[in-house]
Formats: sequence, structure tokens, C-alpha cells
Amino acid sequence: MRILITGGTGFIGKTLCPLLVSQGHELVLWTRQLNPSLPEGVTEYVNQLSELEPNSVEAIINLAGAGIADKRWSTERKNLLISSRVKTTEQLVAWIEAQTVKPEVLVSSSAVGFYGEQGNNAVTEQTQPATGFTHDLCVAWEAAALAAEKLGVRVCLVRTGVVLGKGGGSLAKMLPAFRLGAGGRLGSGQHWFPWVHLTDMAKIYAWLVKNKQVSGVFNASAPNPVTNAEFTKALGKALNRPTIFPMPEAVLKVLFGEMAELLLVSAKMLPQRLIEEGFEFSYSEIDQALAAIINA
Repeated sequence: MRILITGGTGFIGKTLCPLLVSQGHELVLWTRQLNPSLPEGVTEYVNQLSELEPNSVEAIINLAGAGIADKRWSTERKNLLISSRVKTTEQLVAWIEAQTVKPEVLVSSSAVGFYGEQGNNAVTEQTQPATGFTHDLCVAWEAAALAAEKLGVRVCLVRTGVVLGKGGGSLAKMLPAFRLGAGGRLGSGQHWFPWVHLTDMAKIYAWLVKNKQVSGVFNASAPNPVTNAEFTKALGKALNRPTIFPMPEAVLKVLFGEMAELLLVSAKMLPQRLIEEGFEFSYSEIDQALAAIINA
């Protein structure tokens, strides 16, 4: 298939694109960068959707969005987080509408933030969400993608957990402190941490493109979530370092403001629909996943 990808130069895209190429797909990236560093196997990109040949795309994977944990959540930053996701998705759907031959599928990112604070409850795709900024962001993001259904396009929404992999994402920010033996749990450490290995994250997107019978919402996280305390212990074990320096909740709120919610919210997310539909995870246990990343 010829697949259009947004956000293809990001953390997930750099792993996903080579996987798709290895499966025989032809990729074109939509990027704002004038001279992007393209992922392995990708040779074509456009800066504007108008540069695409009409009716030339069979599938779209939408990964675009400013990093949600990159800066404090000022009003300006919140607006950017929303616009970089919602407006980009709306532009994609408008482009789809203008095509005589529509793409078969739109696989669009969302996030575990849709669910908000869930305590110790198991979180499936049917779980009722709690309100908050990340929920509102995800609702608008998903609604923009779902508009493509009215155009006859199959839509899959990927509510992503914390993606763990080498060379980027949340783990890259954690590792310096943990390597020095200065890592520790956040707050009480009892909040749930819905993680997924980068390899599985890429596999999920490729799988959703391939499997024409599936649509709707999918939780993208490993089948065995852990608490923050359990994750902290596992990372210390993988690095052979102590994890004795907890970060109190009050300090996190001073350091990060409202964004501290990302570090403290509890969502025991389970990939119920992926499992029901037959997706197989390569990394289902946190010790296994971290060992593979650290030793890579």
C-alpha cells in the first residue's frame, strides 16, 4: 500500500516506518520540516498536502502532535498541544474529502489521557473517562479523526500508553538520574503506569492498517500494566542501580505545575480489544521489556 504518515520523523515514526517498508509498503511523509531527517527506508515527503498526487494514498497513519511533556502547560502551550493534533487531523480529513478515490483507512493517534484519573480500576475501551485537560484534548483529537468515517473511511483510534524504547520518549528522560542511582518512585508510587514497548507500538499501527475487519478505539499498552513503584524497581534492576530517592507529589507539582498530572495520574489500561482481535505482543512483561531496551 501507499501510506501517508504524519509525525513520521518522531520517536514512534522512526521505528514504524522501517517496519512498514519491510512489509512492502510505499511511504510518503507529511512534515513541516523543510529538510527532514527521514526514517530508514523513506525517500519521499511533502510539506503541503496539496503536493500529493490526487487519489494516490491508500492508507493514512496520523502520529502528529507537539510533545505533551516537553514544556509546562501554559495557556499558550495547551493551545499548541490542541492545535498540533486537532488542526492537523482536520486538514487530513479535509484532504480525504477532496479525493475521488478515498484512502481505505485512517489510523490516528490518541492517548491514555482520554481516561483521566481511574485509581485502581481496570481501564478498557469501554471505561467511562474522568474529566480534565488531557481528556478534553483527546476527545477533540478523536472527533476530528472520526469525521473520516462519514466519508466511507475505516477509522482506528490508538489510545497510547507510555512508549518505552531506546533513544527517546519518557525513558530517555528518566535514564540519566537512574543510571546515577538517583532514581525513585513518584509520589506514593501506587498509581498505575500503562506502558508499551516501542517495537509493539510500531507493530500495532502496522497491524491496524493490515486488518481490514477492525475499526474504532484500541488501547495501546502492554497487557500487564505496573504501578509506578513496580516500574521504578524494574528499571533499577535492569540498570543494576538503587532506586531510593522518591520524588514527593508536592515537589512534582511545584516543578511541573499542572503537567504533574501526567506523572501522577493512575490508569490501569488494558489492551482488551487488541487481544480480542488476535494481536500478539512481543513484550508483555516490564522486566522483559526493560532488559531488551537497556541491553540493545
